[in-house]
Amino acid sequence: MAETMKQTVASILKSIERYNPANLQTLERYVEMQSRENTYDLEANLAVLKLYQFNPEKFNPDIACQILLKALTNFPHTDFTLCKCLLLESVSENETISQIKYLADILEQCDFAQFWNRVHQMPELCNRISSFHDSIRKFVCHVVGITFQTIDKNNLANLLGGIDDVTLKHWVKKYGWRDDGNLIFIANQDENIKTKNITEKIEFDHLAPLMTIL
Repeated sequence: MAETMKQTVASILKSIERYNPANLQTLERYVEMQSRENTYDLEANLAVLKLYQFNPEKFNPDIACQILLKALTNFPHTDFTLCKCLLLESVSENETISQIKYLADILEQCDFAQFWNRVHQMPELCNRISSFHDSIRKFVCHVVGITFQTIDKNNLANLLGGIDDVTLKHWVKKYGWRDDGNLIFIANQDENIKTKNITEKIEFDHLAPLMTIL
């Protein structure tokens, strides 16, 4: 069933049919399938938002919210910005969409404490997206991995959404970090900083005009 829908959507996206509003219901069902099964198709989701642009009377705020939340799960890529740019101004004023846009802003700023605080205030919304929390944690781990050499274990647990010790051990193992008691060793960032020798090569022909002036 899921594979059949993927093939149907792929066929729609390859032709002018992607702009046919009659296909909107099929594409919307595909968005809901992505939310349930933890799959992701940015091109299809952008096609849905484009159809909403052309047919504002068919706008479905629930589907739009799912698309935006799925885009959040693909940080640090710019998917959310692409999706946001396709929203009509009147649509952007929707309260739930405004909340999701705020989530994107604080996630981009790496204000993870505030992000998780807001997410925990809207469980019904975020829980509709399968593996939403783990997808965000992958982004958090990406940021931690390029930022820290060591990090306090409790701090890391909070950055990952207030997870328990068992879940924390899972993420530490997943990224190959080392548990050193109260600290988690991430990486020796000094090894990632390489000095470069810069050699400037100036040809005589380039200097000749200057020597003539002098």
